[in-house]
Amino acid sequence: MLGVKKQLELIKRGTIEIIPEEELVRKLESSLKQNKPLRIKMGFDPTAPDIHLGHTVGIRKLKQFQDLGHQVLLIIGDYTGMVGDPSGRSETRPQLSYEKIRKNAETYQKQFFKILVKEKTEIHFNGEWFSRMSFQDIMGLASKFTLARILERDDFTERFKNQNPISLHELFYPLMQAYDSVAIKADLEVGATEQKFNLLTARQFQEQSGQEPQVILTIPVLAGTDGLQRMSKSTGNYIGIDESPGEIFGKIMSIPDELIYPYYELLTDIPEDELLKIKKELETREINPMLWKKRLGKELVTLYHSQKEANNAQTEFDKIFSKKELPEKIELFHLKSDQPKIWVVKLLTETGLCASSSEARRLIKQGGLYIDHQRIKDENLQVDLKGEKLLKVGKRKFLKIVRD
Repeated sequence: MLGVKKQLELIKRGTIEIIPEEELVRKLESSLKQNKPLRIKMGFDPTAPDIHLGHTVGIRKLKQFQDLGHQVLLIIGDYTGMVGDPSGRSETRPQLSYEKIRKNAETYQKQFFKILVKEKTEIHFNGEWFSRMSFQDIMGLASKFTLARILERDDFTERFKNQNPISLHELFYPLMQAYDSVAIKADLEVGATEQKFNLLTARQFQEQSGQEPQVILTIPVLAGTDGLQRMSKSTGNYIGIDESPGEIFGKIMSIPDELIYPYYELLTDIPEDELLKIKKELETREINPMLWKKRLGKELVTLYHSQKEANNAQTEFDKIFSKKELPEKIELFHLKSDQPKIWVVKLLTETGLCASSSEARRLIKQGGLYIDHQRIKDENLQVDLKGEKLLKVGKRKFLKIVRD
């Protein structure tokens, strides 16, 4: 293991707070002295089937700890996922079924190891302990916390003040996340800034259980490709790590310039001296920010695919956007229809280019649909199915349509 000072330097990159830092120093010193790795925890509720770059901010921090010789413990919230994290929410989350949660978790387990070393990672579902609890155990857990303390949370306070409903099951979420730390005897927990209340609750629960409380390490919430809201699949501003090289590269090229530096800092392994150079050149506009975006796109495609595919993704991007050419490979969709024409909205949903009719209408209103190089503005258009049609959705999606 590296010395405490060097470990701290690496751990602090991209970190908002370490609470309390002096306890982490003591834990690291003890770890070195006893040659015993720290137990580093982070929890994930599999409420959607894919991991996006927003999730990787925390996973990459875990990888840093792993590289420093510490033990990483991933908690997959099959039980907390059914409750739904109320952090930052103005309303109750829709509840997911246990079957849906477990299905999503299968994908998570595969995608974690695009970043972490499988052999050095311990995975637990929190159903391991919550499923065995009796009602008496649950009452005991609830008795450790007061309603006044729960209502200290800004999100609950705002909802209560605005007379927005707060379901009783939501109040259990911070208690459940906190108990996870007790169950696995965590030395440190990594979480986004909005998780701070839950992470502090875990310290309290550990002390009450006779354990040394965990140190808290908070990380920033990654802004999505729109630069406005946090990255989320529900808002469509996400980049999934399992997306194609072309999609990852293309989406990076669409981000606002102000996201370039934080994306480099939080999502890549670029050394500190290069980070400072990027920051300086972006602030002074010494070079075109597009050049840094292209490098960022290649860095991320290389991380989750390969160097070769990163080069191909840039070549394809330049061909389509700089030279206004079509991509080399365009998928052919065989549309099953015995009609000579089809409503444009139905065409978009049947081909899977849009998930719903409302999304299709919104796309057309925003001018994001082209058929045979012509922008479509009429959402009531009946598309002639004679011959082959070329559809372009947004800036990067192309599809050829032929009627069967």
